[in-house]
Amino acid sequence: MVLRRRAQTRPRRRRDRHGRGLRGPLLPASLPAARTRAERFDDLVLDAVELLERRWAEQLAGVEFAVEDVPPSDPAPWEDDVVPLGRLFPAQGQRPARVVLYRRPLETRADGDDLDDLVADVVVEQVAHLLELPPEDVDPRYGD
Repeated sequence: MVLRRRAQTRPRRRRDRHGRGLRGPLLPASLPAARTRAERFDDLVLDAVELLERRWAEQLAGVEFAVEDVPPSDPAPWEDDVVPLGRLFPAQGQRPARVVLYRRPLETRADGDDLDDLVADVVVEQVAHLLELPPEDVDPRYGD
């Protein structure tokens, strides 16, 4: 399993305001609040994928899982006026199959603490599509 994130366009720089020196982090890295929303979302995806890999390790051996902030502006023909939460790109030639989840639409759709359940359901739906099985067969907890 590989989880990939799109690289940031430019490195983060800390400003030297008023000659006081470079600014440090507000919180120590050991505290949970020091993690960004994107990092916490990546952890939710990894947790959902790890649960599925326990049961479907052989079938998911070459599949890549990725997280993008938003879907591309050119939707697939079957995506009429719907913002996709995830997408499956089947294997082509040397390129392995890839499951992509879109962070911002998922965060917008989730109500409070339901984000982890929604992420797990979207991962199950995409893996079910890949394996050509009903989502309930891939994970019996689907939809609960």
